[in-house]
Amino acid sequence: MIKVGIIGGAGYTAGELIRILLNHPKAAIAFVQSTSQAGLPLTDIHTDLMGETELVFSSDVDYSADVLFLCMGHGRSRSFVEGIPPSYNGKIIDLSNDYRLKESAEGFVYGLPELNDELIRQSDKIANPGCFATAIQLALLPLANAEQLKEVHIHAITGSTGAGQACTSTTHFSWRNNNASVYKSFDHQHLGEIGESVLQLQPGFDQAINFVPMRGNYPRGILASVYLDSTLTEKEAQELYRNYYNGHRFTFVVDKNPDVKQVVNTNKALVSVKKHGTKLHIVSVIDNLLKGASGQAVHNMNLLFGLDEAEGLHLKPVAF
Repeated sequence: MIKVGIIGGAGYTAGELIRILLNHPKAAIAFVQSTSQAGLPLTDIHTDLMGETELVFSSDVDYSADVLFLCMGHGRSRSFVEGIPPSYNGKIIDLSNDYRLKESAEGFVYGLPELNDELIRQSDKIANPGCFATAIQLALLPLANAEQLKEVHIHAITGSTGAGQACTSTTHFSWRNNNASVYKSFDHQHLGEIGESVLQLQPGFDQAINFVPMRGNYPRGILASVYLDSTLTEKEAQELYRNYYNGHRFTFVVDKNPDVKQVVNTNKALVSVKKHGTKLHIVSVIDNLLKGASGQAVHNMNLLFGLDEAEGLHLKPVAF
């Protein structure tokens, strides 16, 4: 059994991670650390786990764990990693954005399995991708791999859980319900990692990735609508996508227009590819908390430890 430790266990991503790992046949949670909730039962915060666990939040870190998942939020992982004892020889999977970019990676491998699965298998430290970045990259990577990527236009919408657990004016129910809004147009923080992944496959790419993110009036799920000029026929483009994702366990190229409910509560990504005149239109849907965060982190753990990559991740979508 893989001995797992979770650092920063009170947020949304940690809650989903705990839910998956409690049912993972090859992993056991050794401890869940939380400075703010130490001494309280996990079920006081993650109430959906009632009857599933009797674990209590810890204030301490047990460095005998085989792997540490860092769920502390952006900007806090780096200081934690700097304080890890040199004797620790386990693996680290960071769910923040602290190590995603190459200039600040410090030995962390970018953990998008559909891009770096072989590198992940050989690594000890993984920077888990961002949620918008995951959905958008899955729409772009096959084109970049074939050096067919041109200037890209993206509109993508995310559920309220993408903003984290802390209540703000734009996550409050009375504002979010029956509402939608644009934010961080053209300068979202995930553009950096998207750009680096594109250049990894298409080194000469020097055109704009135009990204307009939106807040949706629902809790979870991302839909990215991506279009660009292309000389490929629809059949050629669909074959290119199917060939690229052949053998990848969680990304599926579909004929029908996908929707968010097909992927919520799963580690799946659905991608459709259609041609409209000179425009190629790609739609990508994921669950921001699973394929965009905790599910992908467990996928990375499976790769790190040589397990079947789908171990513990056979999850059913809600459907209705």
